Amino acid sequence: MLGAEVAPGADYPSAARWEVHKALAGRSELPEEYFEPLLEAAVHDPNPSFNRRLVEPALVAFGQRRVRLTLLGYLQTGTNPERAGAARAWYWTALTVGGGRNATADEGATVRDSWNEAALREFVANEDLDVRRCILPGLPLVARAYPAELHALVEAAVTIARSHPDEYIRHRAEIQTGL
Repeated sequence: MLGAEVAPGADYPSAARWEVHKALAGRSELPEEYFEPLLEAAVHDPNPSFNRRLVEPALVAFGQRRVRLTLLGYLQTGTNPERAGAARAWYWTALTVGGGRNATADEGATVRDSWNEAALREFVANEDLDVRRCILPGLPLVARAYPAELHALVEAAVTIARSHPDEYIRHRAEIQTGL
């Protein structure tokens, strides 16, 4: 699709990812047919730093709202690895891109609020460790970040995080709730 080719070998996955990055870097316009594969690659990339190199060109070319809505869809309907990947990719959607200009922004906080509610519900309902680990760093754990009807769910999330058997999740809960 991009015209980038990498010879198969032991380093193929890493080399292929870098070739994709090089082919996309600095481009402010991308063909429509790049959108879905680009976001799918970002969601499936296990490296929470490298996936920025896939999210950023999508933000520049297609706008923040569209990228965020797609990631929200993965969070709500994807497999557990896709849900975790969507949470990792979501982090980069607040980027200032392209020499200081912002990607076309979400109108208001509607998509962000929808994400926060879906992430809160997913954190509480889904016991998958990777999903919880990936959602938690971006999850507001304070009631004031949500409408009143979600306050009990916030408390449930805090209780789960504070008492979780995973040390990382307990540590994040301490940081995020100010213990």
